[in-house]
Amino acid sequence: MSELRFPENFVWGAATAAYQIEGAARDDGRGASIWDTFSRTPGRVFAGHTGDVACDHYHRYADDVALMAELGLGAYRFSVAWPRVQPDGTGPVNPRGLDFYDRLTDALLDQGIDPIVTLYHWDLPQALEDRGGWTSRETAEHFATYAAAVYGRLGDRIRTWTTLNEPWCSAYLGYGNGVHAPGVRDPGAAFAAVHHLLLAHGLADRALRAAGAEVVGITLNPVDVQPADPDSAADAAAVRLVDGLQNRIFLDPLTGAGYPADVLEHVSRMVEPTFIRDGDEKLIAVPIDLLGINYYAPTYVAGRPDGGGGGAYPGTEGAVEFLPPTGPLSDMGWAIEPAGLTRLLERLAADYPGLPLMITENGGAFPDRTTEETPGAAGPAGAARVADADRIAYLDGHLRAAHEAIGRGVDLRGYLVWSLLDNFEWAEGYRKRFGIVHVDYLTQRRTPKASARWYQEVISRNGL
Repeated sequence: MSELRFPENFVWGAATAAYQIEGAARDDGRGASIWDTFSRTPGRVFAGHTGDVACDHYHRYADDVALMAELGLGAYRFSVAWPRVQPDGTGPVNPRGLDFYDRLTDALLDQGIDPIVTLYHWDLPQALEDRGGWTSRETAEHFATYAAAVYGRLGDRIRTWTTLNEPWCSAYLGYGNGVHAPGVRDPGAAFAAVHHLLLAHGLADRALRAAGAEVVGITLNPVDVQPADPDSAADAAAVRLVDGLQNRIFLDPLTGAGYPADVLEHVSRMVEPTFIRDGDEKLIAVPIDLLGINYYAPTYVAGRPDGGGGGAYPGTEGAVEFLPPTGPLSDMGWAIEPAGLTRLLERLAADYPGLPLMITENGGAFPDRTTEETPGAAGPAGAARVADADRIAYLDGHLRAAHEAIGRGVDLRGYLVWSLLDNFEWAEGYRKRFGIVHVDYLTQRRTPKASARWYQEVISRNGL
């Protein structure tokens, strides 16, 4: 197989999220988040797991940064926990919370690793949720204030800022079908949350730029939606409906086209969108310097009047059937189809030209097989104790798919593997492992898996 080289200055890195790895849930003035509440609600998270300790990254960040440097990461995407900075989501800034991110940023820069900040990765302060959360316009306004506060402390050293991570999940999973925090099940609330999240992005973008930010973007989880039958008009209609709810409802307003008319018509069947005020679409449509893409699997749909729809897609009942994934699956039950990434990147480049892209999450959960460590092999750290050939195959396939998209003219700037560490996988608790580094949750010992050593080699050669 011929060697594939990525463009010069292609960014190689890894990503994590605050609630999934930090732990220290009550340290240094941190307030409660919706995930603290949700994970303590019986039946919401597997085995009652919480993020109270997680990977204890809050106390072990220096060792984790050293591990990143050993692997050769050029960038590290982490999220800031809003409840650490403003325990109640408003009011005075908690300096001890920002101190942690100050130390982390300096540690990264000392190792030559570029910090990429995500300001919101789902851990809304519970006090704001008690006042309506993302169904309330004031949350968007408070988010802009919070963003400015974080920039005020870190903006002299951090170049790349991401406002939100996957607002689709925050809105639809948090307020639509309730499988994520805060656990609300209300289609109208889900659509209100979509709008206020987008408004929060627009307001925060303006606040960051006013303070001097160089690169501001947002991270979405757009999906490659495919018809069960390419020749079926009904399936094509199902694709358009799901694509509207998953992709266009975010991408179109973000890029200045406003909300798609067909999506607004669909929303209006469930709730009158009075939460969209005059001028809001202009506020949302701020320039995006970098669009983060989180990709895991494609979605196949069929248009059928008896279709069960998808709980995360309000209003698809009786119109859409979501086909079960086929072929090789990850431990999450998700299809492994790298070609979907190529299709998605090409589609984004075609429909939203001029938008620089970065893969900000891509990875697979697998039931990792543990083997005895062999001293003296694979460098000074010894042989990987976890032989995760399935993960290596997954990453290899998706990197080849990304390379193919670049060859077809897609402006893809980098790739951040999900995830650096095994961690708290939201409603799945600790039973699903995405990390290229194994975490023993009892001892907090980190052990690079075979995939970490493989990725280290990919980075060193800038290719496959």
